[in-house]
Amino acid sequence: MVDFTIMVSLKGRSFLTLLDYSEEEIRFLLELSKKVKAEKKSGRVNRRFSGKTLALIFEKRSTRTRCAFETAFGEEGGHPVFLSTQDIQLGVKESIEDTARILGRMFDAVQFRGFKQSAVETLAEYAGVPVYNGLTDDFHPTQALADVMTLEENFGPSRGKKLCFVGDGRNNVARSLMVVSAKLGIHFTVVTPAALNPDPILRERCGPLAAASGSRITISSDLAAVEGADAIYTDVWASMGEEGKKEEKTRLLRPYQVNQALMDKTGRPGSIFLHCLPAVKGEEVAADVIDGPQSRAWDEGENRKHTIKALMLATLGLENA
Repeated sequence: MVDFTIMVSLKGRSFLTLLDYSEEEIRFLLELSKKVKAEKKSGRVNRRFSGKTLALIFEKRSTRTRCAFETAFGEEGGHPVFLSTQDIQLGVKESIEDTARILGRMFDAVQFRGFKQSAVETLAEYAGVPVYNGLTDDFHPTQALADVMTLEENFGPSRGKKLCFVGDGRNNVARSLMVVSAKLGIHFTVVTPAALNPDPILRERCGPLAAASGSRITISSDLAAVEGADAIYTDVWASMGEEGKKEEKTRLLRPYQVNQALMDKTGRPGSIFLHCLPAVKGEEVAADVIDGPQSRAWDEGENRKHTIKALMLATLGLENA
């Protein structure tokens, strides 16, 4: 049983971007994630998804997202069905709208991992069941939940903590971290070359959210901006679909590699390293950092499963089952 001081009902809700969720709702999901993880560690076996089905649509390859959704749903008695673009007609011989209508009649929920944010939004509009964004070019909201959970496992409440993203300030992970930080009062700094500064439209949307929560959002090209950071975060220099830009982005981002010298610039011996994975060791992060004692990347990867399970429990109305 979930016993929160303030109960939140998310039954029937899709999860497309954290912009759609209030601070209270995000906190509810994080606390439920911690309870779900504790259940797993204690060996408790539940069957809360028994009789439920989940469609998993993948345009992009995945390790953590696919494994997190499949194991979280399957180990509790649900039936996940993997659907690649080779398996279904999504947007090819059949419109996304029509695919959504059919999936919504056959499945209790749908996950989409692909390119366009508009595709997952269309699925949610027409499916009539909860739709989860497992990653698009614009946002990676389930990753951001796992990131904050990992931050809080190490430092307690995340409000007032300093999180620095070093790398491509425009990518989907940086964008989602900006949103969740603005919602939860986390001080968020993006350290990136000016050519890769975050989308100004998103920064404008996050401004009032940050003001309301007490978050400070900072954009800088100076590596000294990591001073005082509780956590330094990075991602690959060229995301899926950007292979043609790899040479240019490598040139821009090589000075922004997260190595031990950069970790030391925080001035905090207890600071941690985060990465959404997969990592290219020797490019965006030095091997001795991601494999070293400050790294929490593996905890973070595991937490994808617990946060995703909590999300599905809440949106299917099963958090008290």
